[in-house]
Amino acid sequence: MKMMPSSPNEEQLDVENSKLDKDKERTPRSARVIKVHNQALLSGLAYCFSSCGMILVNKFVLSSYDFNAGISLMLYQNLISVVIVSVLSIMGLVSTEPLTWRLIKVWLPVNVIFVGMLVTSMFSLRYINVAMVTVLKNVTNVITALGEMYLFKKHHDGKVWAALFLMIISAITGGITDLSFNAIGYAWQTLNCFLTASYSLTLRRVMDTAKQVTKSGNLNEFSMVLLNNTLSLPLGFFLIVVFNEVDYLLRTPLLRLPSFWLVMTFSGILGLAISFTSMWFLHQTGATTYSLVGSLNKIPLSVAGILLFKVPTSLENAASIFFGLLAGVFFARAKIREKSQS
Repeated sequence: MKMMPSSPNEEQLDVENSKLDKDKERTPRSARVIKVHNQALLSGLAYCFSSCGMILVNKFVLSSYDFNAGISLMLYQNLISVVIVSVLSIMGLVSTEPLTWRLIKVWLPVNVIFVGMLVTSMFSLRYINVAMVTVLKNVTNVITALGEMYLFKKHHDGKVWAALFLMIISAITGGITDLSFNAIGYAWQTLNCFLTASYSLTLRRVMDTAKQVTKSGNLNEFSMVLLNNTLSLPLGFFLIVVFNEVDYLLRTPLLRLPSFWLVMTFSGILGLAISFTSMWFLHQTGATTYSLVGSLNKIPLSVAGILLFKVPTSLENAASIFFGLLAGVFFARAKIREKSQS
C-alpha cells in the first residue's frame, strides 16, 4: 500500500526501492514492453502525481468525508492492490512469485510491522494536516540512521547528521507553531515514525532470507506488493474488530453513497499506481534521481495540502515547514554523496 509511505504506500515504496535499485538489473521485466518517448520525464510526472494524489485523497476521505474507519480504508485499498496485481500476473503483464507457506512464514513478522505502519499513518493523517505530516515523517530518517548505526554498524558522515539535526529542529518548531496542533495526531505520527523505521530495518534482514525460499531466487516489487497486501488482509479484518469499526460501518450513511465508493476505489488505485510508477521511474533514471525527486515532491504536496484543505497557518509555521522540506532535500543529497563515496 510507498505500496504507502509519505502516504502508507509511499512509505512502503521508499523502503522497498532502497533495495530495488540494488537488484535493478536482475528484476524480471513484464512480458510486454511498450516503447514511449521521453519515458524518464513521463515516469517522473506519473510518480509525482500518484504519490501526491494518494496522500491528498486519503486526507479527503478521512477529513472532508469525516470517515472514522481508517483501518477499513487501508483494508479496502490493499484488497484493490491484491486484485489488480493478481489479474495482471494471470495476464502475464507482470511477474510475481507464488505465495508459498515457506515464504509467508519468513515474511509474516515484517508484514505485522507493515500493517502497523499503514494503520498509524491513517490515524495521524486524520488529525494532522498534510504539510505537518510530511515534515514529521522526516523523524523516520533520524530513527533509521540510528538503527543502521547500532544494528548494522554503519557510520554516516557529518553532512548526513547535519541534515538529520535540521529535520529534528524543523519537526519541533513545526509542532510548536502548528495552529491546528492535535496531541492525538502527533502521538500516532510519532508511533508511525518508529514503525516505518522498524519496517525499513527489518526488511533489510528479512529480504535476503525471503529470496532464498522463492522459486526464482529473487523478489521484485510486484511480488512484494502482492505478498504484503495479501498477508495484511486477515490482520486488517482482526484490527477492524478490535477497534470496533464494524459498528461504525453498519451505522455510517457514507457507505450508501456511490461517490464515496468512487473516491475510496480511486485512492486504492492511486496506492497501487505508486508501486508501478516508482518502479518505472527508478528503471528510467536511477536511485539518485529517484531520491531527489521524492524529496522535492514533498514541497508542492505540502503547499497543496495547505491550500486545498484551508489549513490555518502562520508565518512561523510556514517557515518551519519549508525549513523541514529543505532539510529533506539536503538529506537526500547528503545520502547520495555518502553512497557515491562508499
